[in-house]
Amino acid sequence: MSEDAGTSIATLKPGDEVKGEVRQLGLYGAMVDIGAENDALLHLSQFGRRDFQNIEEVIKAGDSVEAFVLKVDEDNQRIALTMVKPPSLPWQSIQRGETYKGTVTRIESYGVFVDIGAERPGMVHISELTDGYVERPEDVVNIGDEVEARVLKVSRRNRQIDLSMRTPEEEVAEATGEQEEIPTAMELALRRAQQHAQKSSRPQKGSRQGQRKRRDQDDIYRRTLQSHYGEDDD
Repeated sequence: MSEDAGTSIATLKPGDEVKGEVRQLGLYGAMVDIGAENDALLHLSQFGRRDFQNIEEVIKAGDSVEAFVLKVDEDNQRIALTMVKPPSLPWQSIQRGETYKGTVTRIESYGVFVDIGAERPGMVHISELTDGYVERPEDVVNIGDEVEARVLKVSRRNRQIDLSMRTPEEEVAEATGEQEEIPTAMELALRRAQQHAQKSSRPQKGSRQGQRKRRDQDDIYRRTLQSHYGEDDD
């Protein structure tokens, strides 16, 4: 019998941490006694790892396990479990314009991936790493760095988060105010060159070339997540 004997399906909700005992194994996964009215299903896709050929390499009948509630179906008295810890930042909580602290987990030539506690890491495009021109992401951040990033876009359908580490335009305007000195001709030329370099690295909205570039970047983003973070398409 599990340590959580007496647990009722009616009191369970997604994200709850539970302990139980594996009652039996099947081709689809394991049935776990968590003390509720019925045993809960721990599907093999929710083991939190993929490097196994046989279920018993990961879990055996009689094992004590710690898991999280994935879904609860009160009508049919069914409980689904997962051994993957739920994200601390649910999709519905991620809002455009909000700033989150995160950790740089991967660096690519086109940008960096930042774990902000969501289901998937967000991506900071190279043009959004800093206010100035960036030749290589490694010139700005390293893997493991703690950073603050602002949400530019959230696609729940594609499960993608676009982030920025640039200073918001309104803060730049407020900081400069009326005290900004009139730039020299050389400074203006340098600014134009930097702006041109930044714009050329960003997909231009509305244009076919920009749309195609954006689709290509989204595809690279998706394939990187699949390859390095173990994500599958829905």
